[in-house]
Amino acid sequence: MDLELPMVFKYHVFACFTKRPAGHPRGSCMEKNAQPLWDRLQQKLDAKPLPDVNMSASGCLSFCRAGPLMVVYPEGIWYRPETSDDIDEIVQSHFIEGKPVERLIIIPQR
Repeated sequence: MDLELPMVFKYHVFACFTKRPAGHPRGSCMEKNAQPLWDRLQQKLDAKPLPDVNMSASGCLSFCRAGPLMVVYPEGIWYRPETSDDIDEIVQSHFIEGKPVERLIIIPQR
């Protein structure tokens, strides 16, 4: 059966909010200072309404050592932002202009 489903969001961002105890062997995105980045992303999305972009808090994305991580669908592009400026660039370039930010894209490794 071929089912044609409408696209609800042009971009759906999953940002890892996993927090493990300090010193945990896998680490975690929140331990690597993800909270201010995700707060910035939400602020940017709230400040300039982009109805076709949605951010969802995610549990572990399975590549803990690479964090903080976010993945953008439908492309499946993985980003590892480090600064507020990185977040601003992702919003402007990827979500508004449709051009992924190549310098921030990673291929996660376990």
